[in-house]
Amino acid sequence: DRKVYVADADMSLLSLPRFSHTKKESCLKLSTMETLDKFDLAILNELQMDGRLTNAELASRVGLSAAPCWRRVRALEEGGFIKGYHAEIDRHRIGLGVLAFVRIDADRNTGESTRAMEDAIRKIPEIVSCHYISGAGTFELQVVSRDLDTFSQFARNVLINLPNVKDLHTSFSLGEVKDSSALPLQHLGIAPR
Repeated sequence: DRKVYVADADMSLLSLPRFSHTKKESCLKLSTMETLDKFDLAILNELQMDGRLTNAELASRVGLSAAPCWRRVRALEEGGFIKGYHAEIDRHRIGLGVLAFVRIDADRNTGESTRAMEDAIRKIPEIVSCHYISGAGTFELQVVSRDLDTFSQFARNVLINLPNVKDLHTSFSLGEVKDSSALPLQHLGIAPR
């Protein structure tokens, strides 16, 4: 597989999945991307901080004109680097005061039983995050609820009845120190804002 690199005088390149570039346009086609330059990284960083920026505002912040900025954003979207845009809702303001961390121990760890549990977990809106974990347990869930009574009913009626559940272990958040969906980009060559 051939690697293609493009650099301007002040553009540093980073090797990642494949892209194509023509001299006629400054657009990076990132569907199978090979490099992210400083402009792509700046775009990712700015959009993480504020996904509602207009293209003109974004272009100004990253030092591009509007058209090349728009093309780069589209390429980052098509390349899968930007998965989507969403509103971040304050769970407390909508009455979800409890955040529980629930470790599930599976009864059996077979492919079929694990898939059945995964499918069931995906359908439950109160489970906002689910991860396979190492060590004790099979899954670690983040569950939101109105209050402790509501969570207790949810655990007894829903969680313990998920397919293949052997045991539940729950801890509750006593307060959030940091809650961010922004990913670090320093390892890609951009300084934090």
